[in-house]
Amino acid sequence: MSETAAAVMRRYLEDAIAAEKSFETQLDAFSKEGDNLEVRAAFAHHSLETKSQYQRLELRLESLGGSASAGKSFLAHLFSFAPQAAKMGHEKEERTVQNLMIAFSVENSELAMYEALAAVAEAAGDSITENLAREIQKEEKTAAETIWKMISTAATLSFVRVTTPSPDPPVATSVSA
Repeated sequence: MSETAAAVMRRYLEDAIAAEKSFETQLDAFSKEGDNLEVRAAFAHHSLETKSQYQRLELRLESLGGSASAGKSFLAHLFSFAPQAAKMGHEKEERTVQNLMIAFSVENSELAMYEALAAVAEAAGDSITENLAREIQKEEKTAAETIWKMISTAATLSFVRVTTPSPDPPVATSVSA
């Protein structure tokens, strides 16, 4: 099977757009969970950055004669299933650390996705897409590093919360007259 370079580039861009849109939704949800304001702010910031990423990718795709697919790609499906599987069997006090682990995992998957996009773009002689992929890849690396630095503290805090007995509720006493 022989495809044109433009068709391959459009497919890679469509995959990246679908993956970013899926993850942007997850990041937005993560930014509303838990009580760690620093983590929530980091998720909110990266959600906005992710939206900017897929918008830049959409512009590039349009310039190559394509349009974002309404359907989800394989990568988007892969990213969307990770949260449910990772959270199974964990307490609500562990939600923040689970979200951080999921986000770190997805960020690293995105690093690989952008490496592939950049390599394909270079092979196709498309320096504009290659540069865009490298630019977004740097943003993903920074996000992954930020998330990585938060995991240990969040895990320790969740451990303390899960293993520390909660105070006994007051015992109701009846007052007889």
